[in-house]
Amino acid sequence: MAGREGGKKKPLKQPKKQAEEMDEEDKAFKQRQKEEQKKLEELIAKAAGKGTLATGGIKKSGKK
Repeated sequence: MAGREGGKKKPLKQPKKQAEEMDEEDKAFKQRQKEEQKKLEELIAKAAGKGTLATGGIKKSGKK
């Protein structure tokens, strides 16, 4: 009974993650993705205002 070993043991501290360094290609790719996302959102908002884009295939007449 020389030491106190009861209870939980603390985990070892992990080293902090370094901030990822992005090169020019990564920056350009991220920028392109943001622009595409913005365009998509604009198109969706524009389409929502007009109503349905595809009204359907074959139109049926009222007669039988």
